[in-house]
Amino acid sequence: MTAPKNGTRATLVRLANLYVQPDESADRMAEVTPGRELVIVERNGKWLRVFANTDTQDTRRSDQPEFGGDAETAAPISGWLLDKGIVDVNTPHGDQILFGEADIAEQAASEPNPPPRVAQEARLLYRRLVEMFPQSPWIAEAMYRAADIRWQTQKADAMTLPSAHEKESYLREQMDEDEMKKVEKYFPHTKWAALAAFDLIDNKLCGDWQGSEKCPEKEADYYLKFADDYPDAEVTPSALYKAAWREASAGDMWASDGDQKRADEDRGRAKAIVQRMTDKYPQSAYTVRGTTLVYKVEQGIPVYGSERE
Repeated sequence: MTAPKNGTRATLVRLANLYVQPDESADRMAEVTPGRELVIVERNGKWLRVFANTDTQDTRRSDQPEFGGDAETAAPISGWLLDKGIVDVNTPHGDQILFGEADIAEQAASEPNPPPRVAQEARLLYRRLVEMFPQSPWIAEAMYRAADIRWQTQKADAMTLPSAHEKESYLREQMDEDEMKKVEKYFPHTKWAALAAFDLIDNKLCGDWQGSEKCPEKEADYYLKFADDYPDAEVTPSALYKAAWREASAGDMWASDGDQKRADEDRGRAKAIVQRMTDKYPQSAYTVRGTTLVYKVEQGIPVYGSERE
């Protein structure tokens, strides 16, 4: 069964029952969760006949939002919904309603013991905003937030796998980069492109350094390149701190291996990065962390490995 192309696109901001007939005593076909895609094909008083996507596997790679024409592949089912909590493309301030509900769900997902599916619902609501309201001023942020929820979910799953401890990044489970790269493509030189680029660094990092100095040195280079490309991004101080900490850590590793020259070089780079932070971002908490990092380096206190002398 395929959805008609001439219906009105819509979604829900509540959990709703899908009925076989426009009657609450009729058999229920399914539950439709917030953010699921609907197409309205008929109105009957307080009832709407819809085609509804109820596929619980909506986050598959093949099931991505229609940012560039990618279509959801789940087969929709037809039934009747009460006309309550349904936002369609003609709803006044519909983009704001979807964004607000998505933001509420996303915040709920960050709390301890969140309700089931709430992160997924937030992601879907952001996606529907992008698809239904392409002229919305909220579209760039919604597109990034949808991508980030997916990214963080995949990242958490990847960290539970044995491959998470592999040194080389290509041996680990990789997060799907497609949506992040679309944010960069469609909204270049924006806050959201910068955040997407920052997330994408995750796929380049070593899993476990396994005593190899090249891992923290290489990772520091990734964060420094980000800082060069996005000097005014809100996460740039964080990127620089990550780079400085990795250089200082590599210094500790070289010292443990008996190569004081290389240790001094990496520690010197760590200090230079913190000085860059002090000059450019003096009010950032990451710069304050950097000051502490330099103090430890100068005091001979390891920042990586054992602190015992």
